[in-house]
Amino acid sequence: MVNKKLTINNLQLTISSIVFLFILTIGYFISRIINLTTIPVFCDEAIYIRWAQVMRAEPSLRFLPLSDGKQPLFMWLMIPFLKVIKDPLAAGRMVSVFSGFGTMVGVFALSYLLFKKIRLSFLASILYLISPFSLFFDRMALVDGLLSFLGIWFLIFSVWLVNGVRLDLAMIGGIILGLGLITKSPALFFAILLPTTLITFNFKRKDLPLHLIKVVGLWLVVWVFGFAIYNILRLGPEFHMISIRNKDYVFSFSEVLKHPLTPFLGNSRKTFDWFWVWLTPPIFVLGIFGIYLSLKKNFNKGALLLTWFLLPLIGQGAIAKVYTARYILFSVPLFLIFAAFIMERIFSLFKNKVIGVIGLVLVLLLPCYQIFLLISNPAEAWLPVQERKGYLEEWTAGYGIKEAALYLKKVAQNQKVLVGTEGFFGTLPDGLQIYLEKIPNITVVGVGYPIKEIPDKLTNALQDNKVFLLVNDSRFEVKETQNLKFISKYPKAENPKTGIRENLLFFEILK
Repeated sequence: MVNKKLTINNLQLTISSIVFLFILTIGYFISRIINLTTIPVFCDEAIYIRWAQVMRAEPSLRFLPLSDGKQPLFMWLMIPFLKVIKDPLAAGRMVSVFSGFGTMVGVFALSYLLFKKIRLSFLASILYLISPFSLFFDRMALVDGLLSFLGIWFLIFSVWLVNGVRLDLAMIGGIILGLGLITKSPALFFAILLPTTLITFNFKRKDLPLHLIKVVGLWLVVWVFGFAIYNILRLGPEFHMISIRNKDYVFSFSEVLKHPLTPFLGNSRKTFDWFWVWLTPPIFVLGIFGIYLSLKKNFNKGALLLTWFLLPLIGQGAIAKVYTARYILFSVPLFLIFAAFIMERIFSLFKNKVIGVIGLVLVLLLPCYQIFLLISNPAEAWLPVQERKGYLEEWTAGYGIKEAALYLKKVAQNQKVLVGTEGFFGTLPDGLQIYLEKIPNITVVGVGYPIKEIPDKLTNALQDNKVFLLVNDSRFEVKETQNLKFISKYPKAENPKTGIRENLLFFEILK
């Protein structure tokens, strides 16, 4: 039987390859969408979704995220999903689901563009599909997944540009860069790294001087387009807040010079831990050896990948005051290509391909088990300690918020309701507000933390409202509770070391 081929831009796909791509696509969306809201709303997710809801309701507030120094593209992309998906958390997370799919396609395209091996591209795509690191953040309404998608496609067009020297490639690359810059500030790394694509340049060309002049000229086009799009944000009245808030997250250059190793060493240890746990040890080890092998077999292409992988990690590690796993998400696809590189080489050594397939399956068992747990029972999955605390255990994890919102909606059918929550910004009250949008009889107000006594604004409202209080028990210090009617508590994930489990407490305040 003849296995026909389809040729697209020198990429030859057999019918079986096309079928496999289709299976990869189906597998991706099943793994990303099933039980999409099993992890409750996280602090930053609550903020982003609430911003998107407000911007959808009031077009004049399209630049609302600038008030906290955040670029708005991710929230803009949420708005269409909020129109068609009832659950706001699922709607927000769908942006990351589609961004992650674009990243997986980018992994396939970049690995083929560099190494011209279809099997390597398939292996890299499989690794992205079953990577706990990528899966976790492809299912969270956080901007980093979108940044990862834009980053890998900017690299693809940048490599294509330095060898193809076409204005259309420069314009598309500039647009992608601009979209990255209005997604999150670390996209600046992409602009800085653009000249490193010369690593893949053919310096033996006869028309070398003229060709280099054209390349540099097209880089200028990329930067002009990118920063022109970024300057759209100046239409927002609080554009200046981006630079102000960035200071809360990174050290200035002068501060780094005073203590060059203080953040870097600690952040480097965290980076190692995240790659070891989130990627799982088998994939991490393969990636490390893949770096060595790619440099040995194809130095230029391997060096380019290593530069784009390593320099942003070093840069962020040296300047970051606040450093979490999602900040390095855009480096993960490149590392997975390294792991796929050595897997392809090992697989090609087996004359008996059945043995190669068995070996491949054994390598992938642990990451597949981890993604099964992340989808079905996240509290049982192997997660870095601080990440587990943030997403599953502490006040930033929004267990019980949706359930409390459903209760409040029933009460509000017949009377006015006022709800006081701990804090003013974040998981509460934003996490509650996203579920109570357009419910006219409910007002949500933040009352700060810790809560040591029932605030006057809540007791004074008892004349005209049923009044409730939603607070985490770690921030609840009220001693006189006779005026509080306990409704329910919603447990978060248990800390495996201490056995302590935090709860979200739900009270009605009585007259």
